[in-house]
Amino acid sequence: MIHLPVLITDLGLILAAAGITTLLFKRIKQPLVLGYILAGLLVGPHIKFIPTVTDNESIHIWAEIGVIFLLFSLGLEFSFKKLVKVGGSASITAIVEVVFMLLIGFVAGLAMGWSTMDSIFLGGILSVSSTTIIIRAFEELGVKHKKFAGLVFGVLIVEDLVAILLLVLLSTLAVSQQFAGAEMLVSILKLCFFLVLWFIGGIFLVPTFLKATKKLMNDETMLVVSIALCLLMVLLAVKVGFSPALGAFIMGSILAETTQAERIEHLTKSVKDLFAAIFFVSVGMLINPSILIDYAVPILIITLATVIGKFLSSGLGALVSGQPLKTSVQTGLSLAQIGEFSFIIATLGVTLKVTSDFLYPIAVAVSAITTFTTPYLIKFSEPFYMFLERRLPKKWVEGINRYSSSTAGITTLSDWKTLLKSYTFNLIIHSVILIAIVFLGSKYLQPFITKNLINGNNGIVISLIMTLFIMTPFLWALAIRRIERKAYSHLWLNKKYTRGPLVALEVLRIGLAIFFVGILIYQFYSTWISIVIAIALIVSCMFIFSRRLQGFYNKLESRFLLNLNAREAQNAQPEILPWDTHLVELSVAPESTLVGKTLVDLSVREKYGVNIALIERGKIMIPTPGRDERLYPNDKVLVIGTDDQLAAIKELFEGSIDENMQSSFPKEDMSLQK
Repeated sequence: MIHLPVLITDLGLILAAAGITTLLFKRIKQPLVLGYILAGLLVGPHIKFIPTVTDNESIHIWAEIGVIFLLFSLGLEFSFKKLVKVGGSASITAIVEVVFMLLIGFVAGLAMGWSTMDSIFLGGILSVSSTTIIIRAFEELGVKHKKFAGLVFGVLIVEDLVAILLLVLLSTLAVSQQFAGAEMLVSILKLCFFLVLWFIGGIFLVPTFLKATKKLMNDETMLVVSIALCLLMVLLAVKVGFSPALGAFIMGSILAETTQAERIEHLTKSVKDLFAAIFFVSVGMLINPSILIDYAVPILIITLATVIGKFLSSGLGALVSGQPLKTSVQTGLSLAQIGEFSFIIATLGVTLKVTSDFLYPIAVAVSAITTFTTPYLIKFSEPFYMFLERRLPKKWVEGINRYSSSTAGITTLSDWKTLLKSYTFNLIIHSVILIAIVFLGSKYLQPFITKNLINGNNGIVISLIMTLFIMTPFLWALAIRRIERKAYSHLWLNKKYTRGPLVALEVLRIGLAIFFVGILIYQFYSTWISIVIAIALIVSCMFIFSRRLQGFYNKLESRFLLNLNAREAQNAQPEILPWDTHLVELSVAPESTLVGKTLVDLSVREKYGVNIALIERGKIMIPTPGRDERLYPNDKVLVIGTDDQLAAIKELFEGSIDENMQSSFPKEDMSLQK
């Protein structure tokens, strides 16, 4: 008799249960994630009257793969460019929310008599909202075109990065079992160092590689290469002491900056969906129904803390960032849930065996409840705002409106801010690159040359020269390169400012470059005479060959910027306007009454008060279309307007089907006969 491996039997059981429950949840229009969790509960070890999974260890391995692909797909949607463009409002809102929810979770855990570690992990679980649930709720309620939706998406982007930081910090905390500030600081600095290094290296190398192999990349090879890149970054992340999830997220965010991002996202979606389903089923397998009954009161308390805490913290953050009261209320109620990142944080606690058994099922139960409440809270947000506006003192409402209006005008930067921002970026980026080169040269290049090519002192000298040669362009950029010439000239010529701070900045740059050269040489030789001689030589070379170094560095920089902005250049769109009106993309449905009509005939500006900024027809872009331009089926139109104006015109774009015309067509199958 042929013996079937237990792994295949368990996998078949998991997918069969997941398939049945997801069909059911699709029928009742509920999130599929809850269906997967229910499937895990059914095939888990706690329910005996149906077949259960026997090899839990293998399922945990599949679940780990699921986390990797889930984070990889989140990275593809994340993009560091999006984070930079998020703006102050979303960043402030996200930071205020995360800080408050960490405190609320920690205090709630201690108040219920939980251990310190359980309380810390509870704070982490409650601090991150669910991207999947919010996007689904926005699509179902048709509010993606509204102004507050843009702020919510920006907050979710910042929260993704904060969640990655939390994973690293909680891992460090769980392993050390200490609350030492020094260890936390080292972990944060280490994470920041590798984030910058991986991002710079990834943006320089990966898009260049994809461009060079573009003609060879069919769908099959693109899928294989994408997954290979993801797993290579996972290996690299684990090698330097981070979680596999971080590596997957970083590679996803690097690929998100390439022109192939949409294609990769499309190709990897099926793989992600499969393994993510296994992960969420494994989440359900860890739930013990008896624990949920025993901890019904804590579940209720934490659910209330999540909904009320997130509403207050997100709303307060939005108000502080200068958003109107209406937008702040809508944002706060939209973010009042926990989701996929919360499961990953809870899984981390279970994997490291630092949290109690009850915390994981409680987190899942709270997520399930808040998933159900999210659409109702979003729908309720506008009436609740109107209720607040009536109840709050008029002075408060007027004060909030004045504050919102005044912060909207803060867009200019002084010369000092511009200069210091550029100098800080220059210092951080090149310091990270130089530290990486010093480390690679001393730990890998020198041992390789002395062992395999040239022994003794000659091998050390050659290794040192090669490393210095690689460092030279970046040393020049750190110490000599001119940055923000216009702002620098204004400050140098302005009599209000002394030139001392500017000179101090230049001295600091040169001092740092010399410091890095000294550190490198100290790795090879411990004598101070050799260090002084080498520093003198490298400084002389930088000044003598300054023009050549500038040309070489400019080539590197232009290649990096070309790769970084390639996707943006490919999908260039007008800037979103900074007042109450905003930009949204609408598609012309084939059955819409707009089809075939010119813009002057439609008179959308006169009738609805909106402006058409751009028409995208396949690969053709028509910016600021003229009055005689016509609309055709499936045109993508960028429209500028307020929430109410866009809601009114949205129905016109979507169109409607005449039921009488539809029913007059014969419903029988058509066939071709002789």
